[in-house]
Order: sequence, then C-alpha cells, then structure tokens
Amino acid sequence: MMNTTVQNATVYLLDQGAGTPTLFLHGNPDSAELWSDVMAVMSKQYRCLAPDLPGYGRSAPLPDFKVALENEARWMADLVDALALSEPLNLVVHDFGGHFGLAWAIRQPERVRRIAIMNTNFFSDYRWHRLARILRTPLLGDLGLALFNEAQYTRQLQRDAPKVPASHIQRTIQLYSPAAKKMTLQLYRGTNAQSFIGWEDDLRGLTQRVPTCVIWGDRDPYVAAAWADRFGAQVVHHLPEVSHWPPVEAPQEVAQKLLAFFG
Repeated sequence: MMNTTVQNATVYLLDQGAGTPTLFLHGNPDSAELWSDVMAVMSKQYRCLAPDLPGYGRSAPLPDFKVALENEARWMADLVDALALSEPLNLVVHDFGGHFGLAWAIRQPERVRRIAIMNTNFFSDYRWHRLARILRTPLLGDLGLALFNEAQYTRQLQRDAPKVPASHIQRTIQLYSPAAKKMTLQLYRGTNAQSFIGWEDDLRGLTQRVPTCVIWGDRDPYVAAAWADRFGAQVVHHLPEVSHWPPVEAPQEVAQKLLAFFG
C-alpha cells in the first residue's frame, strides 16, 4: 500500500510483488480492492499496482476534472510518471478503468507491453443499460445514489452477478464514499457514445501492434458477450458462468490466464 500525488491530488495504490510492472484499473463502484485476489497470485512473478481512481476508495477527488478520454489518458500518463515506471508495463482494465487505461495506451503505446481487457466498453454503437440510464438522468440518478446501500447492492448483484462474494460487496460499500458517488455521476453523464468516435478505430490499430487479450464474463447484463470479440485481440477468453466482475467471481482463473498471457 502506498500513496502518490497525481495532478495535485492524493492517489492510493496497492503495490505488491516485484518484476515487470503490471497496472490494474477498476471501474464503478469498485476500488483497487477489486484486484486483491488476482494480485495475490500474480505478485509472485510481477510488480502489481492497483490505484483507486480519482474520487474512488481512498483517492482524493479532482474537483475540476472534466470527463473526456483525452483527460483520462492524461491522468494515466501523470500516474505512470509519478510512479517512475520507466519500462513498458502490462495493463489490465475493467469497466470504466478501460476508458482511462485504453485511452492512455492509445496515446502512449510505447509504454505498454501487453494489454488485458475485461468487461468494458470502448465503442460508439454501445447503448447504456437500464441502471446507467437512471444514473445519467438528473435528479433521478442523484436520488438513486443517495439511497444506495449494502442491502440494495446485495439484491442487485444476487440478480446480476450472484458469484460476487458478500465480503466484496461489503468492502465496496465501505469504500463507496460521497466523493465516489459524485465521480460516478460525472463518469456516467460525461461519457457519451460519440466520445468513442475515432478512438475506437485507434484502439483496434493499437491491438494490432500491442499483444492484447480479452477475458470476458459472458453473463454480464451490462456489456454483452458479443462485445468481447470487437477489440481485435489476439486471444479472447469467454467465461460462460461469470458475470460483470471476473476478478472477484473467478480470481484464480483470471490470474492464471493473465500469467499465461503476460509470460
């Protein structure tokens, strides 16, 4: 565990192991804890780094942050600089972490060794799922997050992702602060289909140059299994019994697939 400073704000990171740096990026409503079980395996061979994204978990918010892929890429570049990571790193992304990480990899491909993508969107023809549409709606989304609690999240995941452990749900809610809720609304409302026009083509160009794999929970009700094959990855693993959160639903399987691909 460590703290660093990025764009004048504190960023909390899990930092475990030694070897080739491997950077793990979470999404909403998670934190770096999403990767704990995967990192416990991988840190025997790699230096595993997992930050809390701005405003999430134990990282400070960025009051003036404007949601845009260019700004997310810049934040990532500043994070990698702050960590003094000089050699190309392995990049692992999930959910909104995919926006930050993949945008950065497009802008600075020379700093990326290999890429692993899990259950995220980076395409202009994607349409928001029902919960996202609620969050994107002023007042309704604000009210929904104000009432969001462990019991509600447990009910949601019993329906959408029953393999997510109760311990992970509890820890997620503990770290889901008012700042994280505010950042959630910023991300959902600031990310539109047109945000990815041009970027999606650049991503497919990137995945032809940088070795890329996809590990996808096929039971994801938010980003369907068909999207896994859209990234142009050389390797695509479909996990038929897993939903949106492969790192906590099947951490051992995910870790072994990452080790095989990065090795």
